[in-house]
Amino acid sequence: MTGSNFDRTGLALMFTTIMVWAGSWIAMKALVSYIGPFQMTAARYLIGAVLLFGLLIILRRPLAMTPWKLTLLTGLTQTAGFQALVQLALVQGGVGKVSVLAYTMPFWVILFAWALLGDRPTARHGVGFVLAAAGLVCFLEPWQGLGDWFPAVCAVAGGLFWGLGTVLSKRMFDLHAPDLMTFTTWQMLLGALMTLPAAILVPHDPIVWGWQLTVGLAYSCLVATVMGWLLWLSVVRRVPASIAGLSSLGVPIVATLFAWWMLGERPTFVEVLGMALIMVGLWVVSRRPRARPQENLVQPSQHQEHS
Repeated sequence: MTGSNFDRTGLALMFTTIMVWAGSWIAMKALVSYIGPFQMTAARYLIGAVLLFGLLIILRRPLAMTPWKLTLLTGLTQTAGFQALVQLALVQGGVGKVSVLAYTMPFWVILFAWALLGDRPTARHGVGFVLAAAGLVCFLEPWQGLGDWFPAVCAVAGGLFWGLGTVLSKRMFDLHAPDLMTFTTWQMLLGALMTLPAAILVPHDPIVWGWQLTVGLAYSCLVATVMGWLLWLSVVRRVPASIAGLSSLGVPIVATLFAWWMLGERPTFVEVLGMALIMVGLWVVSRRPRARPQENLVQPSQHQEHS
């Protein structure tokens, strides 16, 4: 592959992927008035899993379930936990704040990789953590009385679950080397099924059926989940991991700009400062002078449109 092909194709695909996933945050925020957060999570990933199973058949990929324990745990954390928590956060919180805090995932990956895989953090990670912690303080604004703490806590918890799911995925591939698309499809299905009890039992406003809900779900399922997954596979095949991983910086930034443009969510100076500190922290932990085993962990693993 020539350098010009890389520039025109690989980077164009990465830019498209960032735009698609950033747009999914707008869709998720827009749908909070029409459907409950647990219902949204269950519907999105049930439909997405069905579509991916169809692709498995068309592409003649393996259909058998991947090792069930790690598949179940990944579905519980990376699909059900992550998505439900960020959807809850979006009920009260703005797109920019929630997306940036959810994308603290790489920091949680470092901690879980240390606890579960024995990958010790480095001094570089420490610097990144300090920057991210300062950014989180800017978002929480404790000097204002922590009045807006709930969406922030849900978003950070969503990033925590996403990070744990990423490490569990790494564990799965190290032990069993499953087909990536088959594993993604099964953990998505199991995650959606585990969300169903909450979608049915947790009190919520009636679903408001209409074109808004239909269009939002169609974007979330067809574009952000299925198309986003296929785009990401194309990106990682064409673009070096160190560059592809920068999408973890691009998505929340573009999502914030979209929210400002489409939803009128203008960030305050303190929020912009917090976003900048977290983004710099992410850059610090994601950029490495030489490849190491943990480097693959701090990049978005499967990038379920992430959102």
